[in-house]
Amino acid sequence: MIVGEITNHDSAHGSGFSVRRRLGLAILALAVTPLVAGLAAAPARAEYPEKIVKIVVPFAAGGGTDIIARTTAQEIQTDLGKSVIIENKPGAGTIIGTQTVATSDPDGYSLVLATFAHAVNPSLYNKLPFDPHKDFAAVSLIARSFNIVVVNPASKINSIADLIAEAKANPGKLNFGTFGTGTSAHLAGELFNALAKVKMTAVPYKGAAPAISDLLGGQIDVMFTTVASAASLVSAGQLRALAVTSAERSTAFPQLPTVAEAGVPGYAAESWYGLYAPAKTPAPVIARLNQAVAKAVKSGGFKQLEANEGLIMVGSSPEELDRYVGQEEERWRKLIKDANIEVQQ
Repeated sequence: MIVGEITNHDSAHGSGFSVRRRLGLAILALAVTPLVAGLAAAPARAEYPEKIVKIVVPFAAGGGTDIIARTTAQEIQTDLGKSVIIENKPGAGTIIGTQTVATSDPDGYSLVLATFAHAVNPSLYNKLPFDPHKDFAAVSLIARSFNIVVVNPASKINSIADLIAEAKANPGKLNFGTFGTGTSAHLAGELFNALAKVKMTAVPYKGAAPAISDLLGGQIDVMFTTVASAASLVSAGQLRALAVTSAERSTAFPQLPTVAEAGVPGYAAESWYGLYAPAKTPAPVIARLNQAVAKAVKSGGFKQLEANEGLIMVGSSPEELDRYVGQEEERWRKLIKDANIEVQQ
């Protein structure tokens, strides 16, 4: 009897525990079901981009950089499926526009089209309001370009050899126009001074147009200007082209020698155009933008620029842009220091 009572008691206890357990599981299931259903019904995270993308151009509208930025915007928006707009923010040697992007949200919706200035400004200015390395994430090197050495057609200078001879015969008396201190037109001329062992005087202007106007008027002797600013004038016979500043001859000007070929061994100076996002922009967003640029540089719009402006299309990886700009920064830092070039702030 005792054994039987104990057995009945255990059986009753086990049965009660089992009921309570099943009831608890049922309540838990009722609580979890709406949550699971809600998760299943929640929309998947939208892919970049969800809204308009902005490319800041740290130059005034209408220049060569602006044209390249607008071509980039037009081409990549087709691939991204969202509008890409341009915002021109010139001033302070590209610093104003570049700083705008450095302090923007790192979400891929504010980008900057950086140029030659991005590599040389750290050497030209005592202090910048941003770190060109730490505050930006590289997207792609879009293109490289070169400058072209031009003189007035009435000049007795017909070649690079003539330019060197004239500069050596008249130290400091020949003037070369620039777009301002530290611009590609300026440093290309200073590099010529250093390697050809001559002394020409840089005359800064507020842009290419007034400098070329004075070259046409005979107020200055030579310019190491951009192809975009001079190509049409060369074609019309209003300027005489002597050479290109690139390391190799250009398909846009096959008849022109390089400065190195024409008598200044080791000479090479080029401009470039690279796309950057703010630092900490998510890697998938950078990859998406890079993919869009890679397609864009093969488009008809860029093919036309390649022919007309003498561009060398690239479409690099982010890592390649970082390496390239690092090399440019190091190379121009020495020249800027040796020539004692500094921008007053």
